[in-house]
Amino acid sequence: MTNRRKVLLAATGGTAALMLAGCRMAQLSRATPVGPPPFTLGVASGYPAPEGVVLWTRLALDPNVDGPGLPEAVSVAWEIATDEGMRGIVAAGTVEAAGASAHSVHVEVAGLAPHRWYWYRFTALGHRSRIGRTRTLPDAGAAVDRLRLCIASCQNYEHGFYAAYRHLMADEPDLVVHVGDYIYEGTWGQNLVRPIRQPEARTLAQYRARHALYKSDPDLQDAHARFPWVMVWDDHEVANDYADARAEWITPPEVFLKRRADAYQAYYEHMPMPRRMAPAGPAMRIHTSFRIGDLASIYLLDDRQYRSPQACPPPGRAGATAVVPAQCEALQDTSRSMLGLRQERWLEAQFRRSGTVWNLLAQQTLMSPLALPGSAGTDSQVRTDGWDGYPVSRQRLLDAISASSLRNPVVVGGDVHAFYAADLHRQPGAASPVLASEFVGTSITSQAAGQAYYDEVKAANRHIRHANGTQRGYLRMTLTNDKMQADMMGLDDVRLADAAVFLQAAFVVEDGRPGTQQA
Repeated sequence: MTNRRKVLLAATGGTAALMLAGCRMAQLSRATPVGPPPFTLGVASGYPAPEGVVLWTRLALDPNVDGPGLPEAVSVAWEIATDEGMRGIVAAGTVEAAGASAHSVHVEVAGLAPHRWYWYRFTALGHRSRIGRTRTLPDAGAAVDRLRLCIASCQNYEHGFYAAYRHLMADEPDLVVHVGDYIYEGTWGQNLVRPIRQPEARTLAQYRARHALYKSDPDLQDAHARFPWVMVWDDHEVANDYADARAEWITPPEVFLKRRADAYQAYYEHMPMPRRMAPAGPAMRIHTSFRIGDLASIYLLDDRQYRSPQACPPPGRAGATAVVPAQCEALQDTSRSMLGLRQERWLEAQFRRSGTVWNLLAQQTLMSPLALPGSAGTDSQVRTDGWDGYPVSRQRLLDAISASSLRNPVVVGGDVHAFYAADLHRQPGAASPVLASEFVGTSITSQAAGQAYYDEVKAANRHIRHANGTQRGYLRMTLTNDKMQADMMGLDDVRLADAAVFLQAAFVVEDGRPGTQQA
């Protein structure tokens, strides 16, 4: 019987399958422990559905060393139960953790009941993992009264501690949504709190080492073990400011695509993602959607893999810059896209099928126009790496929202290391009707510009209701049938492992009334 057959059979919940899996689990549990415990990177779950969820772990005797000490193939048993004591086992099976995939495990459990908590664990080499907790989604048409999401992004390990995740756990979200920069491929910033002392990641082994180091953090491990996650990447999972096959610094496409393939492989190996998302070389489809009963739809978007190169780059390089729009004709090129035309069409079709009260677009960065204040006598500029660098593509997306009469669209992002609340207008300019609301979460740890910059931005952009980069933290969103509340949770000092959290600002969006309002 193949490993895949074992998993599918056990996941049906049939008595015979469970007995067979239970015997195998008992054999592995009774085995004499071999070597040190291999679950140094923790456990995680993600991509829940009404009937199932993905369970993840990766075997690593030492999170700082890639592979030595483990056989090429290791049998790993898994089980999932209705109680934390793991007495009510409802599914179990065995899978193989192979060295070729960094001994990572992705188990797709099926046959579960909708909208309830489950507990799970793994066994390998005579050792048991910690017990994780996960939750299935409600049925697509089920009535749901409340949903809590926590939005995270930009967690530079070197810039501080992950105290934000400890406070996030106290909020008891139904789902954690990570919108990019889970790792940083290189070192930057000042007064580093936790220096890594690794070279910039360019190879598969180096990307694996970065992910393993990040995953070794106890607060991050706890957050993964306690809630299901979904995620999209931004640029630093591969390289700063990359766009499709083009790197920030001029590099032959075939060279950069090899680097991107290695980065995507390491990303998949360390995330609780379904097998359909496994990369094929430098290609890895991560955009997808989730429906939480009749209350909310979440659209996870990828704005790196398919985007057109940034417009009007400086001589001799690619990547982001700041330009005066009137001096960069490429900004108005209708063929340029932030998402890629195929993903744009997919998203339009998703809008037409939506039947939920709320529709959240979870993507990487600030979507609202943002004019950078110029010095006296100079024209304002825009950054080309964000949506301002793709104004035609952004307008197509807003047109699709309008044409579909999408109910309560809300854009969620990260990337800019500050909290933002903004109104997205049907056309650029405050005279056009408000079409959607937008909230951007600050970074978990990554450093930001001084607050004077964000004050100038807010003063120069009337549609931006809040812009504050003084704290690191996360965004907490609570959805009900009549309103959505966005709480901006900031830390007092990210350099402290026991940093306290406080509410920086809160905004609400009312059902049927686009635009942000101070709570």
